[in-house]
Amino acid sequence: MVKARGREKVRLSRPSLKRAMLIDEPAACPSSSPLPFLERTPCTRRRRRKQQNDPSTALHDNTGVLHPRANSSMGTSVAVAIATAAVLLLARVAHAEIKTTPIVSDPRSIILFEQFGFASGGKATISITRAAWQLRPAGSGLPGVDPNLMGFVLISGAQFPKVNNQTEYAAAGGGSPEGGAGLFCVLTSDYALPVLRLNDVAPGGATTTVTIDDPDEYAVVFSNCQDGVEVTMDVRTELYNVVRRRGEDEGVRDYLPVGLRPLPGIYAAVSAVYLAFLVAWAWACARQRATAERIHAVMAALLLFKALKTACAAEDAWFVQRTGTPHGWDVAFYVFGFFKGVLLFTVIVLIGTGWSFLKPYLQEREKSVLMVVIPLQVIENLVLVVIGETGPTGKDWIVWNQVFLLVDVMCCCAVFFPIIWSIRGLREASKTDGKAARNLQKLTLFKRFYLVVVGYLYFTRIIVSAFLAVLNYKYQWGVNVAVEGASFAFYVFVFYNFKPVEKNPYLYIGDEEEEAAGGELEMDDGAF
Repeated sequence: MVKARGREKVRLSRPSLKRAMLIDEPAACPSSSPLPFLERTPCTRRRRRKQQNDPSTALHDNTGVLHPRANSSMGTSVAVAIATAAVLLLARVAHAEIKTTPIVSDPRSIILFEQFGFASGGKATISITRAAWQLRPAGSGLPGVDPNLMGFVLISGAQFPKVNNQTEYAAAGGGSPEGGAGLFCVLTSDYALPVLRLNDVAPGGATTTVTIDDPDEYAVVFSNCQDGVEVTMDVRTELYNVVRRRGEDEGVRDYLPVGLRPLPGIYAAVSAVYLAFLVAWAWACARQRATAERIHAVMAALLLFKALKTACAAEDAWFVQRTGTPHGWDVAFYVFGFFKGVLLFTVIVLIGTGWSFLKPYLQEREKSVLMVVIPLQVIENLVLVVIGETGPTGKDWIVWNQVFLLVDVMCCCAVFFPIIWSIRGLREASKTDGKAARNLQKLTLFKRFYLVVVGYLYFTRIIVSAFLAVLNYKYQWGVNVAVEGASFAFYVFVFYNFKPVEKNPYLYIGDEEEEAAGGELEMDDGAF
């Protein structure tokens, strides 16, 4: 057990191979999910046996066996924690800032606080103050509360499947001589590294610093092994690596995970690229002032807010890396990110409708799409702030993530309708106005625009998530590079094809191409 009165330092390493072989672990259930461990919860339920109520096991002892009535939800608690950890990996705000989190009357058996990629010699400091606990007013069936059954552990990424397997093994009856199910506590797992238990917290609080010898990505988890017990406490987490330079004994604290150390430089470079892009775009619009439209000014605003957002992201990451706090740059990041998100979808919708290019006005149905997309983007960005600021400790954090994904999917689906309407309108116009070649060029351009939008949204929403799930924690910055690279390629395609130039292919077509174009339009498959 980790003693935590005052301030003590404990050096941790992974369980030895010999100890790992002491547990008979059943095979994991088959799964079709790209993240197989997320599918283990249904498997656990199928294998759960009817509990045997034994009055002799009234309270948890130090062997890790729980009161049977306290295990109704423990069989899937680890799977829930792992699912939450996976969602956290996909969150946009991934900085491990110094945080103080209040926990108020929380009965959850598993609470995920942070995930952090440690190098060798990294440190995790956990401070607990104002700790209190009580039985749930509705009644929990326990005669009392044992604070020794509540505490913090560190679980490395390599050990998550083993801890989950232990849960399944106990749920199948392997942890009880009588064959009872669910007799397992994460706090006593051989694969969870103990940090601090509540019975070691003095009235004035306790602080424990853990030094990591074995580099990996670790999750800071609070485990409550008593069903129906509510916990109240203030928890301060401080996770960092120690970077030692030549001539320095103590080293410098680095509050960014190993896999996110390059973020300040990456975002600074991206911001500089978009600022140069904005200058080039303004120069192109000034040169072709006669053909510049209102949509081009909206596109310039998009570039400006994209550059400001990435600049704030760079400052945010830089300050967090050195001090553990963003110094207000997170607020600027959210503000500029809000305008950038609204403008991005607005530009996609306006270009999809052909506004300023094909017609100087919007139809009622196109206005309706804008009136749907813009409020959805407002909601999405507000939800993003809630996700980023509450963190995974919030009781409704997973729900907020689901709301964010739902709203994002609705926005992505809504922007396709104007593009499809424009494609159908161009196809119909080609049959009546006698301008086959011009309509063919416009039709081809809008089809390409549709495919690029689909590819961009699919890559940044689906492919990137799958890529992150299999990526080593040391190279998580690669996901940010992939997203920014895909975004830049998308911006270049859109801005190049819809730039203000004379005799642009979508504005001018020679008459000699009419006959050939008419034949191609007749062969159009009508996919849209």
